[in-house]
Amino acid sequence: MTFSRIRDLREDNDKKQIELAKHLNIDQSTYSDYENGKINIPIEQLIKIADFYNVSLDYLVGRDDVPNRRQRKFST
Repeated sequence: MTFSRIRDLREDNDKKQIELAKHLNIDQSTYSDYENGKINIPIEQLIKIADFYNVSLDYLVGRDDVPNRRQRKFST
């Protein structure tokens, strides 16, 4: 699965792959493989990336177009 938003967010924030790789404690080549969809991104890493950019996981994986939507509370 390819998550184009991780590349878009990185570029929009003027970050280099090596910076994200260091934050995630992985090799730059592994991070590159994430961006290019060559390997799946473990959920733990997706959470770290979402936290790094202060966006929701849904936004990060393309399920939502709003970067940081607050969860709605439903009354019963």
